[in-house]
Amino acid sequence: MGLHEVSFWEMILRSTISFFTILVLARVIGKKQLSQLTFFHYITGITIGSIAAEVSTQVKTPFWDGFVSLIWWALLTILISYISMKSTKARVLFDDRPTILIQNGTIIKNGMKKARLHTDELSMLLREQGIFSFDEVLYAVFETNGELSILKKPSKSTATKQDVKADITIPPFMPTEVISDGKINTKNLIELNLTEEWLLNKLKKKNIKSVEEVYFAQVLENGSLYISLNNGGTVK
Repeated sequence: MGLHEVSFWEMILRSTISFFTILVLARVIGKKQLSQLTFFHYITGITIGSIAAEVSTQVKTPFWDGFVSLIWWALLTILISYISMKSTKARVLFDDRPTILIQNGTIIKNGMKKARLHTDELSMLLREQGIFSFDEVLYAVFETNGELSILKKPSKSTATKQDVKADITIPPFMPTEVISDGKINTKNLIELNLTEEWLLNKLKKKNIKSVEEVYFAQVLENGSLYISLNNGGTVK
């Protein structure tokens, strides 16, 4: 019984330290690691997670050995990322380079072979982007993170606002949350160069007497408000 109690509390301590270590390392390594932009980031992310799991759950694994391994792997990841930033050759070595699969509307056989893809898989990747016909594609590039980037033929491209002579004025705002659960998000208002007085006046014009009535509100591109009320109503 005593042995089980020691193991239990040891696991709690190991898991807690590993949790906060991973949290700190994630901030240090950066967002690129979290988004797994390339095969290198994908592998290092999995490995760091596996080491943390080993440290947390395996009593036979010496804690400090696993902890040092976790820190060292993170440092190596940062080092390789830094070298890749400074050297094009290193970037190609660690991350590879994009592969052209379709060029000028023609499937590149060598590119398909290098990417280890067959036409059924390429068809699937195209369908995931809403493209069901190869005839629509001018260029297709297989990125280092496994995603497919597409440039459609001009005749198959979706018409833009400029094509149809529509208004192409740059909107003054990015859609941003300003109220959530009846509370004003002051930080977002400041970033938009707006004031609480402006927001309250907007609500007043829409016959909303109190911020507490609002479940969610978002400033839209043109400066208007999208408002969802606690009673289920929506106001624009």
